[in-house]
Amino acid sequence: MKIVDVIASPGLTGFYFDDQKAIKAGAAHDGFTYNGEPKTPGFKAVRQRGESISVILILKDGQVASGDCAAVQYSGAGGRDPLFLAKDFIPIIMEEIAPKLVGQELDSFRRLVGLAESLIRPNGDRYHTAIRYGVSQAILDGVAKAKKKTMTEVILEEYKLPLVLEPVPIFTQTGDDRYDNADKAIIKRAGVLPHALINNVDTKLGKNGELLLDYVEWLKNRILTLGGDGYRPVLHIDVYGTIGIAFEDSTERMVDYFAKLEKAAAPLHLRIEGPMDAGSVEGQIEQLKSLREALKAKDIKVEIVADEWCNTYEDIVKFVDAQAADMVQIKTPDLGGIQNTIEAVIYAKKYGVGAYVGGSCNETDAGGRTAVHVSLATRPDQMLAKPGMGVDEGYMIVHNEMSRTLTVLKYREGKKTHAEEAFWS
Repeated sequence: MKIVDVIASPGLTGFYFDDQKAIKAGAAHDGFTYNGEPKTPGFKAVRQRGESISVILILKDGQVASGDCAAVQYSGAGGRDPLFLAKDFIPIIMEEIAPKLVGQELDSFRRLVGLAESLIRPNGDRYHTAIRYGVSQAILDGVAKAKKKTMTEVILEEYKLPLVLEPVPIFTQTGDDRYDNADKAIIKRAGVLPHALINNVDTKLGKNGELLLDYVEWLKNRILTLGGDGYRPVLHIDVYGTIGIAFEDSTERMVDYFAKLEKAAAPLHLRIEGPMDAGSVEGQIEQLKSLREALKAKDIKVEIVADEWCNTYEDIVKFVDAQAADMVQIKTPDLGGIQNTIEAVIYAKKYGVGAYVGGSCNETDAGGRTAVHVSLATRPDQMLAKPGMGVDEGYMIVHNEMSRTLTVLKYREGKKTHAEEAFWS
């Protein structure tokens, strides 16, 4: 089954591009947008619409396979590739990448994504991570269609992974609406919540961390009250380096604060993502490792999740090798080709570090569904409900794709089932 043509269409994402640097510097909310001047190159406003590109493969038998190029909400921050706008990148895809794909046999996902990942622009640069991300999704979809298999089965077969017929816990993010959207996640019985978007010291964390402490206390009580008996999700909160800012990167002061967070969250387990931003890969590894070791010495069981500066497969290997975090976020668009996410999960698990197939609210439904297949095959500790910040839409996309795929796989294994209790427990 060959690729006979490649076309591309512009699209929108499930959220927006936000200038993280401007927000951290104090850009104030104005309704749903922000006031102030952008500070990251490429941005025309602190918040602007998210854009995507669908890469569409036309197969010899008339089938159509596709994948979506998309970049994260905070593009250009923490060492990431710059802002991704459709009008700038569709010509690059059509003129430089499409000719290399036309005529290719859809016989092997790993072979074809290896080819796509190795392509270099005429100026010697690598292609934007968003392009590599979308092209790899289209290739995975195309190989699955050519072989009449699910994308999960293609990954299992090519990476020689065991089939596990159980769902992966879904992490649901609330965005700034961290109270009402937490209720939605609790009602839907999400396995991990709420993210909470703690990206400003003054308005969200508190100068001494008091605002986040109050929120964790409220969230714990809300879960115990609204969730009922037997519902004990993991709390996972992304603080975007604000704890480091508030406590001046003092490990001792941060450890004392984490002890308070652990007490506020009990009996629920707590993970804190991105406690500080050291400004470089090496600095982040050093500071996270120091904090993690100090927490263990005090028997504080709050887990540390690496995000900023842990962007590429190579970065993830460095963080894992250093044992700098309890969990690494494998932020799918930042890694480029989806094969890098697959290999990053496998690597983290091999060396005893938690794996989180993440991504961004600023992706598309296609990226969310592809991530489900990656997760069902590689078995990370959790995966992100995406795209969007509204809870319902992203959770529905990911949950239903997971449920459908597991039902098909069980059918093929001779285990016909209806809705699984595991999804509702």
